[in-house]
Amino acid sequence: MDINQHSSLAYSIRLADLLKNLDYEQIDTAIELIKEKWLEGKQIITLGNGGSSLTALHFINDWNKSIFLSKKIPFRGRSLVDNVGLIMSYGNDIDFKDIFIEQLKNILNPGDLVIAISGSGNSDNVIRAVKYANEHEASTLGLCGYSGGKLKDLAQHVVLAQVDDMQLSEDIHSIFGHMVMQKLCS
Repeated sequence: MDINQHSSLAYSIRLADLLKNLDYEQIDTAIELIKEKWLEGKQIITLGNGGSSLTALHFINDWNKSIFLSKKIPFRGRSLVDNVGLIMSYGNDIDFKDIFIEQLKNILNPGDLVIAISGSGNSDNVIRAVKYANEHEASTLGLCGYSGGKLKDLAQHVVLAQVDDMQLSEDIHSIFGHMVMQKLCS
């Protein structure tokens, strides 16, 4: 079989290779952080742009429903991407780079966990939100791809999909969300 670099098999092989080479200690630490914050009753707040915004929303959908149904312990998850009107209001009235930080100003409590997802690790609105969370006694977890960008150095905890491919980075971030759910539901 000829494996064309753009074939579905080639993509799958690249994803499998990336999965084999992930830092699983980094992933396990991140999962334990989420578990700790959940059991402490803290908010777990997700955010991201583009495909990462959908991953952020997917996390909260899965975790709020499935973890609660499985363990009967409330999961206080929320995403900063689910209210389009609020996002557009901040973007229009203030600046798009502040759509997340302005929401955090209203809801963030000390000890909460902010999970920032950015394939490049350099999205300005994501970086500003993580800086704000760090300055206000929250924990921060950055999920990034490529070389990690600014997010890798700024977040207190990181899960890095070190690959120069946005789709593969997003795949790893999505898989991470499912790992969290399975661990916390078990």
